[in-house]
Amino acid sequence: MNLKQYFKNFYRYKYLLIELVKKNIKLKYRRSYLGILWTMIEPLLTMMVLTVVFGTFFGNDDPQYPVYILCGRLLYSFFSSGSKAGLKAISSNASMIKKVYVPKYIYVFSAIISNFVTFLISLIVLVGVGIVLKVEPTIYLLQAIVPLVILFVFSLGCGLILSTLNVFFRDIEYIWSVATLLIMYASAIFYQPDKVINTGNGWIFDINPIFMCISNFRDAVLYGRQMNMNYCMASLAIAVVTVVVGAVLFYRKQDKFILYV
Repeated sequence: MNLKQYFKNFYRYKYLLIELVKKNIKLKYRRSYLGILWTMIEPLLTMMVLTVVFGTFFGNDDPQYPVYILCGRLLYSFFSSGSKAGLKAISSNASMIKKVYVPKYIYVFSAIISNFVTFLISLIVLVGVGIVLKVEPTIYLLQAIVPLVILFVFSLGCGLILSTLNVFFRDIEYIWSVATLLIMYASAIFYQPDKVINTGNGWIFDINPIFMCISNFRDAVLYGRQMNMNYCMASLAIAVVTVVVGAVLFYRKQDKFILYV
C-alpha cells in the first residue's frame, strides 16, 4: 500500500478515531469527582510544591519561577502520559483487535491525541498563572505552536515504537517508566540548564528533544524571544526519524499482533 492509499484509509476511519479519542478521555476520568478539572488542578498543585521546594528552599527568588516550572511540567507530562498510553494502545484493545478489523495504528493515534487534548486543556492553568504573575505576551508567543507540534510528532513516533515492542515484550512498560523518570531529570523542568552546562554535561540537552521543545516553548511564552533554531531543527529531525522508524516497525509487525495480544 502506497502513501496515498494510507492517507485515504486514515481518512476513511476518521470518525472511529474521533470516537476512540472521546472514549479514552471519558475512561481516564471515570469514577472521578473532579473529572476533567483534575487536568488543571494537578499541574497547579505540582507547580506549587516544586516552587516551594526548589524556589523557596533553594533560594530562587524569581517571581516568575512558577511559570518556568509549569511550562516544563506541562510539556513533560504530556509526553510521559502520551507515550505510556501509546505503549498500551494495542495490548489494552486486544479484545477489539481480535473481533473487528480496524487499522491497528488507529488505537495508537487515538491514545496520543486524547492525551494531547487534555494537555491543551491544561494550558488554561498556564494562561491563568501567567496573568497572575504578570508575564507579558509578545509576538513570539505565536511560535509556541512549533515545539508543541514537534512534541506531538515525537510522542506519536515513540507510541508506535513502544506499542509494537510491548506486544512482544511486556517488560517494556516497566523499563519505559524508569526511562521517563530519567528524561524528566534531564529536561530541566525545575532547575536552570546553565547549572548542568557549566559542569561540562550540556550534551545531555543536545540529545534530548523533550528539553529542546520545553526550552523553545519557554522562549516563546515566558521570555518573549525567538526560538533557538538549532534546538528547533534538531528536535524536528529526531521527531521525524522517530515517526518513520515507528511506522516501519509497526507496519512490519502488525500482522503478528493477533498472535500475542
